[in-house]
Amino acid sequence: MSSTATVTTPNWDALADRVLDGAGLTREEALGILRSDDDQLLSLLAAAFRVRERFFGKQVQLYYLKNAQSGLCPEDCGYCSQAKGSEAPIEKYRWLSHEKLLAGARQAAESQAKTYCIVSSGRGPSDREVSHVAEAVRQIKDETGLHICCCLGLLSPDQARALKEAGVDRINHNLNTSERFYPEICSTHTYADRTETLQAARDAGLELCSGLIVGMGETDEDVVDVAMQLSSMQVESIPVNFLNAIDGTPLEATDELDPRYCLKTLCLVRLTNPRTEIRVAGGREVNLRSMQAMALYPANSMFVSDYLTTPGQPANEDFKMIEDLGFEVVIRGAESAYEA
Repeated sequence: MSSTATVTTPNWDALADRVLDGAGLTREEALGILRSDDDQLLSLLAAAFRVRERFFGKQVQLYYLKNAQSGLCPEDCGYCSQAKGSEAPIEKYRWLSHEKLLAGARQAAESQAKTYCIVSSGRGPSDREVSHVAEAVRQIKDETGLHICCCLGLLSPDQARALKEAGVDRINHNLNTSERFYPEICSTHTYADRTETLQAARDAGLELCSGLIVGMGETDEDVVDVAMQLSSMQVESIPVNFLNAIDGTPLEATDELDPRYCLKTLCLVRLTNPRTEIRVAGGREVNLRSMQAMALYPANSMFVSDYLTTPGQPANEDFKMIEDLGFEVVIRGAESAYEA
């Protein structure tokens, strides 16, 4: 006697209701998001948007990134074109001058960016390099008033305090993946090194920006682990990157993503981090392709600039996409909604 199995369709609206009531997702529910049928994607996006809209409305916050030092890095992160051993044909240079960093800030302001990101390659800055960034930040704050995020690698507690005193608002230091998978992508520093830097920044009174990269060969469980770890840390901002496999890096032949999985990942991050600013970040253009606009249903921020060593979509196309969605660019929107 044959029987027909009953397939239960997930109730994404009910899940969103629970999240809005303050409940967290179980691991099984989180994994269910990533493994859901593609024909459930629109319902899943609608549920994630309900949560996004509760805390951030239809606002979109823009970030502008400046690579203050390119290449010349001793770390072996397998995804990075600037890493030791990378053969990617990138521009390499030492620290940009204060004048060039200030010029980048002016361009960020002209692009309606809320946050100016100063990023450098390397394991971590010297005290002299921290002083260089601190002086530039003081000038940028005086002239533009931009929200400033710095991504400088591993930081000591004293360095984090010096950046805070200079007017830096936020430190970016991505976890990138789960603790289990981390040794597969980097051997020159550890997951614990990263969490220690984040703790030093938090202790100094800095906001935290920390995110993940999807598509490096990790499992669904790894993606869930890092999303839940970021939730437990209550970081203010989560950039969700999708691997852009750059020629000349160890992961150059990796091609594991499709736009639908990318969108499911953004929904997972939104539903596990309902009050956090979520940014659709690196790899957006090459992995989401024609479905880019849909990313802003779970996410509420994006870069309006090139990335570290790869070009981004022209800014006018980003503005048009936001306008077509009926959303609005905000310069003074909420950092996160933890106080709500």
